[in-house]
Amino acid sequence: MGVIYLMLIVSLIIALFFLFSFLWATKNGQYDDDYTPSVRMLFDEEVSNETNKNNSNGNSEV
Repeated sequence: MGVIYLMLIVSLIIALFFLFSFLWATKNGQYDDDYTPSVRMLFDEEVSNETNKNNSNGNSEV
């Protein structure tokens, strides 16, 4: 019976740790950016300078 009480106390401590971690993260603005993830797929990836040099010399990449 004592093991059940010990497991109950440990699980409550872990749950409180995660609750305080979540509250700390929301207070510090970890979840503030709602716009960028929804439009990130619309932006083109930047082409590196090395790729531009190869393509301008007549070399093509496959």
